[in-house]
Amino acid sequence: MSKLSSKHPFRIGRSRTGLGLFATQPLKKGTRVVEYSGPKITNKRAEWIEENTDNRYVFELNDKWSIDGSTRSNLARYVNHSCRPNVEAYQYDMKIWYRARWTIKPGDEILVSYGQDYFDSFIKPVGCKCNTCLNRRKREREEERRKAARKRAAKKKNGKH
Repeated sequence: MSKLSSKHPFRIGRSRTGLGLFATQPLKKGTRVVEYSGPKITNKRAEWIEENTDNRYVFELNDKWSIDGSTRSNLARYVNHSCRPNVEAYQYDMKIWYRARWTIKPGDEILVSYGQDYFDSFIKPVGCKCNTCLNRRKREREEERRKAARKRAAKKKNGKH
């Protein structure tokens, strides 16, 4: 991956879901991390893009405008989804920024919640791959195995009497 200039507190790297943004220095709570950038487009154009292309980088600003963040110069496009994000999106002066929700350590992936609509449309059908969801599913599978083992043990015990 191409090197980012040292003015950025992050780097692009491999993540579980493809490419991601990773902190290269501590990012304190409240720090503005990266701007979600791209051309402003009308929401009518945004709807057309979402219905007719594979572009999933449209970020709604308000009831009239959205940002088409599909350009590779939009480094925020590499911020992946998490159900327990460490950055949050906020709007200031018709721009979208991601800021740290708590201190992010160097090496940590920078993660944001994509929102319920995006989650339901694109992530839920294939299964969320964030650590929170993967760990939850792992715990649920372990509990199911324990239940099945207890059930088998109870059957075996009752069958011997």
